Amino acid sequence: MEFLKNKVVVITGGSEGIGKALAELALNSGAKVATCGRNHDKLYRLQTLYPGKPLHIEVADVSKEADCKRFIESAIQYFGGIDILINNAGISMRALLKDAEVDVIKKVMDINFNGMLYCTRFALNSIIERKGTIVGVSSVAGYRGLPGRTGYNASKFAMQGFLEALRVELLHSGVNVMWVCPGFTASNIRNASLQKDGTGQGYSTLDEGKLMSAEQCALITYKAIEKRKRSVIYTFEDKRTIFLTKFFPSLADKLVYKFFYKNNELVK
Repeated sequence: MEFLKNKVVVITGGSEGIGKALAELALNSGAKVATCGRNHDKLYRLQTLYPGKPLHIEVADVSKEADCKRFIESAIQYFGGIDILINNAGISMRALLKDAEVDVIKKVMDINFNGMLYCTRFALNSIIERKGTIVGVSSVAGYRGLPGRTGYNASKFAMQGFLEALRVELLHSGVNVMWVCPGFTASNIRNASLQKDGTGQGYSTLDEGKLMSAEQCALITYKAIEKRKRSVIYTFEDKRTIFLTKFFPSLADKLVYKFFYKNNELVK
C-alpha cells in the first residue's frame, strides 16, 4: 500500500475488528493514523503494539456530536490535516420490530448514521483542502432489507444516500466519496449486536472461522480507496443479492425470508 505513505488516515471504531485491521495496515504502510473507540484499554493495547509509530488515539463515542468534534479536531491538530476518513464504527441489531424497543433503533441510527455525519462534517474542510477521500463502511443491508435488522438497514440505507449526495456535491472538488460493503467478516459485531431490549447479544450465530478476515477486508478497502472507486461489494453472494433485489425483488424477498427464517422463526 505504497500510496498510504505519509497520508493521514482517520478511522472511527479502530480498537478491534475491521477498524483495527484498517489502522494496522495503514501504520505498516507508512501512514499516520488517528483512531477512536469507546474502550480505552483496547485503544491503549493497539498503541503499545506500535511504539514510535505515528498513531493518535482518542476515547470517543461516535453517537455523541461533541466526542466526534473533539476526535476530529484533535486529529487535525496532531497531524495537520486529514487525507482519508474511514467511517467504520458501527453496531448491528437482532430483533423483530414488533418486539424491539424504539430506543434500540435510535441507538443503532445514532452510532451508524449520526456518527458518520458528525465525523464527516467536522473533517470535511480539511479533506477538501487536501483533495482526499471519505469512506463509509456499509453493508448489503444498505441495498437490501433484512428481517430482524430494521434499524441496521435504516442506518446503512441512510449512510449510502448521504454519501451519494455528498459525492455529487463534491464531484468537481477533487474529493472522492465512496462506500464499501464487506460481507460477513470475522469480528465482534455479532456478539455486540443489540437485542430487543438494547442488551448485547453476547454470541455469534455464525462460524467466525469460516468468514472473511478483518485483514482481508482492510486490504480490499485500501485497494478501493487507491483506485478512487465509487462503491465496492466484496462478495459474490452480496452482489447476487443486490442484483436479485434490483431486477427480481419479489424473488429476492422469498429467498431472504428462506435464509433468515426456519419454521417461521427468525434464526439469524
